[in-house]
Amino acid sequence: MSSIELKAVEKWFGNVQVIKGVDLAMEEGEFIIFVGPSGCGKSTLLRMIAGLEETSRGQIIVGGRDATAEPPSKRGLAMVFQSYALYPHMSVRDNVGFPLKSAGLPKAEIDAKVNEASRVLKLDDYMDRRPKDLSGGQRQRVAIGRSIVRDPTAFLFDEPLSNLDASLRVEMRYEIAKLHQSLKTTMIYVTHDQVEAMTLADRIVVLDAGNIAQVGSPRELYERPANLFVAQFIGSPRMNVMPCSTEGSTYSLPGHRGAAYDRAKPATHMGIRPEHITLGEVGTGVIDGTVDLLEYLGADTFVILACGDLGQITVRVTGNSDLKPGDKVGLNMDNKDLHFFGADGLAIMS
Repeated sequence: MSSIELKAVEKWFGNVQVIKGVDLAMEEGEFIIFVGPSGCGKSTLLRMIAGLEETSRGQIIVGGRDATAEPPSKRGLAMVFQSYALYPHMSVRDNVGFPLKSAGLPKAEIDAKVNEASRVLKLDDYMDRRPKDLSGGQRQRVAIGRSIVRDPTAFLFDEPLSNLDASLRVEMRYEIAKLHQSLKTTMIYVTHDQVEAMTLADRIVVLDAGNIAQVGSPRELYERPANLFVAQFIGSPRMNVMPCSTEGSTYSLPGHRGAAYDRAKPATHMGIRPEHITLGEVGTGVIDGTVDLLEYLGADTFVILACGDLGQITVRVTGNSDLKPGDKVGLNMDNKDLHFFGADGLAIMS
């Protein structure tokens, strides 16, 4: 079994609590990604699962057994770090096989496991090279291969792609996704990159100051954020959030027109994704704005608008745009695309 469960897990550094009673069950074969801003505790939580950080309180259950007090070597987990940590004087073959050689396995078994890892990771052409002769993506594949040969209960990845350039990150995302499909082993992955999280994860765990803000599939988090923090953290560009007030069946925005409100509780903030706003003539929408900046990205253009008391609002439009800075427009929004949040920051569902 490769399921992992955290039960009321806490981490204290002296008088500072950085992990605050986390409960989380990760099923066998799942791809779980921890995301959150710097300092939220995602890497610390991963290191606690690995046994590299002591657990102050709570339990870590690995494969049905309590592994809280076990050393890393007894947990059956393999960790891939941000740095490749390869031995520069060894060939790729020797780097990949080193954990098995250290464990005293017979040479024939080591060769078989190394060859299988090489096949899975497409390293056959590089097995006799040294790390200095490899690209960053190839080195990271070697580091992953060193983990694969151990046949671990689960793989733990700590921002493994952050040292790679943009094109290599895309390539390695694909490689890791295919690896998960092939091995069907539990993977827990830490990143600050939303694209990695959205494209790789079965479920995303959003961390905020040592607490879990929300757990769900990428689609659930994007379409139904549970609170303001998740709403503004997930999505690029992020959700537009603006203060609002509600009265009966109407909501209103400071300095702009009101519109229909269909929620049972009063709201203090309204949010909408950039792609859910359409632009039209002044006076035709809930909000009027002035084009401040255009960001052309080829398939999309981000139109950044100055909207008075509401500040800047970003709108995603397809392809090129005839708009130019200084143009005045109306912002149209369909009620079904709106998100409302209460004074406690929690989403108000329709």
